[in-house]
Amino acid sequence: MPNSLVPPAGPQRVLALAQLTNSVGDGAFYVTSALYFTHVVGLDPARVGLGLTLAWGVGSLAGVPLGRLADRRGPRGTAVLLALATGLAVASFLVVRGFVPFVVAACAYATAQSGLAAARQALLAGLVSAGERTGLLAHLQATLNAGLAVGAGLGGLALQAGTRTAYLGVFALDAASFVVCAGLLLRLPAVAHARVERAERLGVLRDRPYAVVTLLNTVLLLRMPLLSLGIPLWITERTDAPAWLVAALFVLNTGAVMAFQVRTARGITGLATATRAVRWSGWVMLAACAVFALSAGVSSWVAVTVLVIGAALQVVAEMGQSAGSWQLSFDLAPADRVGEYQGFFGTGVTVARTAGPLVLTTLLVGWGTAGWLLLGAATLAASYAMGPAARVAAGRMQRDVRPLPVRVR
Repeated sequence: MPNSLVPPAGPQRVLALAQLTNSVGDGAFYVTSALYFTHVVGLDPARVGLGLTLAWGVGSLAGVPLGRLADRRGPRGTAVLLALATGLAVASFLVVRGFVPFVVAACAYATAQSGLAAARQALLAGLVSAGERTGLLAHLQATLNAGLAVGAGLGGLALQAGTRTAYLGVFALDAASFVVCAGLLLRLPAVAHARVERAERLGVLRDRPYAVVTLLNTVLLLRMPLLSLGIPLWITERTDAPAWLVAALFVLNTGAVMAFQVRTARGITGLATATRAVRWSGWVMLAACAVFALSAGVSSWVAVTVLVIGAALQVVAEMGQSAGSWQLSFDLAPADRVGEYQGFFGTGVTVARTAGPLVLTTLLVGWGTAGWLLLGAATLAASYAMGPAARVAAGRMQRDVRPLPVRVR
């Protein structure tokens, strides 16, 4: 598979275009939303944080039932409806004027986003062979980063203007991007819905081995808030490095994922290679944490050099962990309940985004070097535990596969 942002023609390319479309809108939304809600709407920053935490908590709970809906009613139609619902939720922010309406709109947004992610994964599983899924997800991740970078640039123009009209234009752009995304998803072939037995209604919630894999992946995902919170706080509070380095490290991360994520995922074809990639990424992440810790108490330019090296190691670990976890999330899910299982696996992202800021602030700002080493050790331990957990989950799935009944004449 070529190392390119453009996947093969057909359903894979349409999925990438849909990803690119709404990621541009999301990139603009992410860089402007906090200031819009605080400076334009007039909400207290603490209440904005509380509202978003509540919203993503609700969204994480909605992922499983909405993923199950995609399995039962068909992932394409469900994804289209949830893309439209996400656009409507974003549009509702244009008329929000108080805290309660903000929380309601944010809950609708988080719920639709969580369900859309699960439905799109089920749609991908139905359109792409098992051997091509991780490679396509690598393409989609690179496309996501490209779209977010473009969107962040557009959002930066709105921030520079600083007017209410500019902010509203960003929200309108994001809402429209999900409408276009829905239109692109409609171009894809329909995927037959699964027939799930009544006794299996809570299958993913009873699948303890898969839950353990999801939990371990959540620990590994604690690196997600590093670029947006952990490293910026570490740079400003614990090092003499200039503040502009925060933006430079973000560009480094985004560019590396765009350039190398597809290549990183190329060799991951099954459970063995996936767990090996996750385990290897744990060692690289431990090294990154140790390097980051060395940036404290040194001169400004030494700190810059050390932080760049740490960021390079961190993005290598990120790409390996991402590719391995994608393969595991699909290979360990029953073929007839991919949406349900992806909805559950996706809760790890929400938990990491919700708990990560508190964990990273405590470890990095509060504990300093010891906190970095503890974060690296926890990542390494979770990455090594992933192999046995995946083998148990695979064994459980094989035992649960029932042979087709033989009709005796």
